[in-house]
Amino acid sequence: MHGLLIVNGFVREESFLALRDALCAAAEAHAISLDVRANDALLFDASSGTPLFDAPEYDFAILWDKDKYLGLQLEACGMRVFNNVRALTLCDDKALTHIALARHNIPMPRTVLVPRTYRFVGYGGMEFLDRTAAFLGFPLIVKECSGSFGKQVYLANTREEAASLLCEHEGTPMLMQEFVRTSLGRDIRAYVVGNRVVAAMERRNDTDFRANVARGGSCAPYALNPAEESLALRAAALLGLDYAGVDLLHGAEGPLLCEVNSNAHFHGLAACTGVDIAGAILAHIAQVCSKPLSSAT
Repeated sequence: MHGLLIVNGFVREESFLALRDALCAAAEAHAISLDVRANDALLFDASSGTPLFDAPEYDFAILWDKDKYLGLQLEACGMRVFNNVRALTLCDDKALTHIALARHNIPMPRTVLVPRTYRFVGYGGMEFLDRTAAFLGFPLIVKECSGSFGKQVYLANTREEAASLLCEHEGTPMLMQEFVRTSLGRDIRAYVVGNRVVAAMERRNDTDFRANVARGGSCAPYALNPAEESLALRAAALLGLDYAGVDLLHGAEGPLLCEVNSNAHFHGLAACTGVDIAGAILAHIAQVCSKPLSSAT
């Protein structure tokens, strides 16, 4: 079995290199030939869909990047892509995540999407913010629809702070969300592979409302209760993911889905729990690829 591990050609951060190495080691352990290639080397003639590289020799691609245009071109030429581009797209845009899951009664914090505007146009008198604040209350979360490691998530304690954040990011797709006080500075990261949760941890941060380890939080292995496990599995399945990092909040009446990450970093979780997450991902991919394309799930 010959696979392609696609990484971003312009990102050289150590954490991304560690993920690459873990996936390559897992592939070798499962007797899978895995070539690492950057997205800037995998070009297509978009007018005809013709790859300008040796695409036919690969059985599958792991798209460890968010280059959905490349992914769509790979899928169009018949290649299996993990995660598939539809799932990646739904996760990379948090507004689309909420829209996709809302019809399935997935418990989530109350969320209002910020109306679309454009850079240098502005938000007018922001009457929509007053209506949103009346619905959500303060403090509230202001979140960019695309982002990672908690960098694009903000806390607004007042209308003035919320308005300032929106104006600062004018033209950027954003959402506003209720602040879940019962989960202040703590959340759960569950890693789903196939139809099972392979590892989970609780993250805690005493100095920031965001629990992310990248924001200074700590982590410990966590045993999901049945409601938490069911929620993580349902969300990943509904979005069509083969593997995902699912973030849950401690709601007053049970778990709430916060986010679903299609390309979630796992080295911290692996170190915390001792679980070989890269191995689980490659084993799942090998199992899926052993089936005919029409019957693969």
